[in-house]
Amino acid sequence: MPRLIAALVRHGQYRQLPDTPSAHQPFPLVAEGKTQALAGAAELRGLLGEHALALHPQVDSSQLLRAWQTAKLMIEQLRDRLSAQSELKCFDALAERSVGSAANLSIAQIEAILREDPRYPEPPANWKSDSDFRLPFQGAESLMQAGERVATHLRRQMAALAENATVDTLKLFVGHGAAFRHAAFHLGTLAFDDIRKLSMYHARPVLLEYQVNDAWKHIAGEWKVRKPYNEFTD
Repeated sequence: MPRLIAALVRHGQYRQLPDTPSAHQPFPLVAEGKTQALAGAAELRGLLGEHALALHPQVDSSQLLRAWQTAKLMIEQLRDRLSAQSELKCFDALAERSVGSAANLSIAQIEAILREDPRYPEPPANWKSDSDFRLPFQGAESLMQAGERVATHLRRQMAALAENATVDTLKLFVGHGAAFRHAAFHLGTLAFDDIRKLSMYHARPVLLEYQVNDAWKHIAGEWKVRKPYNEFTD
């Protein structure tokens, strides 16, 4: 089987509501985020050459605008490495963790709702970054559940690629930091204790090699070391 590589890319910086843990905010990249996407494309070009990889014509992105914009900018920079049949496809499966019906409410608003609802206890102090905590709202999921959703998408896409690939190939996935890190845990390339210690650089690729029997290996691209005690949502 040819070598098959999944490139995980976190979107660039975007206009973000303050103190708002929902990562389903619909806002665009800021100027710095666009610059990050262009730099990420240049880094990916170097990795394609270093590992002698063809770039798969389908790029998978989260539905959220910041991810789509990042993917589109990277595709434009890598047009010469793509076939005429290249396409950008968006998937709900690549979204960040959902907080359900509390989407785009502030931390203070969410915690006030929980205090006012007699059905629910006080959330833990670190609820925003607790991998297994799920807000008790319709449609909400834990970070671990979001990671499992993303990992399932990666597995399906790379398994499908394995059925037809004839050359060493890299497939680009553009999404969100926390969901990608939890997906990496589900794929066996990141230890659980490292999820909270690490982050992802904006628009810089992390390469995971897909191997037979659903084995995965981190082969290139750096995780970002998180400052101690910083919480994460994306």
